[in-house]
Amino acid sequence: MTDTVASGAPTPVDFWFDPSCPWAWMTSRWVDEVSAHRDLDVTFHVMSLALLNEHNEGFSEEAFTRLRRYTRLVTAAKELHGQEVVKPLYDALGTRIHVQAEKDQDAVIAGALAEVLLPDDFAAYADSDEYDEQMKASHENGIGRVGQDVGTPVIAVHGTAFFGPVISPAPKGEIALTLWDGVVAAASYDGFFELKRSRTRGPVFD
Repeated sequence: MTDTVASGAPTPVDFWFDPSCPWAWMTSRWVDEVSAHRDLDVTFHVMSLALLNEHNEGFSEEAFTRLRRYTRLVTAAKELHGQEVVKPLYDALGTRIHVQAEKDQDAVIAGALAEVLLPDDFAAYADSDEYDEQMKASHENGIGRVGQDVGTPVIAVHGTAFFGPVISPAPKGEIALTLWDGVVAAASYDGFFELKRSRTRGPVFD
């Protein structure tokens, strides 16, 4: 099947992520793989695991602070430098967080900012609430499409949104495209809501 409309226009895809989430990272790598072979117009948006879990008593204030830092940083970059910086900054952060398993947030942020050519002092936005309203609006735009009982990532294809897919490792080649076609097919039916099984492995990073 095809995921491009009859007019030949690219398939519109919206992807909501929290940089801290390994599952969102895995899914984003799959979308990158598909984008190399299919005509997709992918827009990346911040969502926040801190906001999603703000009423979860199992989270400490320290955990919330750590989660907020990356989403605040990406939100500030988007507001001050435009949408075009969101994906490169996410890639730079995610590579350090997930692939390189860097635990020092300050080092992650400094390295990511240098990679995307943002100044060192931009790191201050990771601890600033200046753009929290914009971060919250982006989060609610994504989670509002799928409901509060899910997490990250959220993907919308042609405007139809769902949580996931949760995958590990990120598929490549023909199987990546086969999975994409299945997702597009599911998104094409307004009455499709859920397909799930228990995870039997954790995130497998390249």
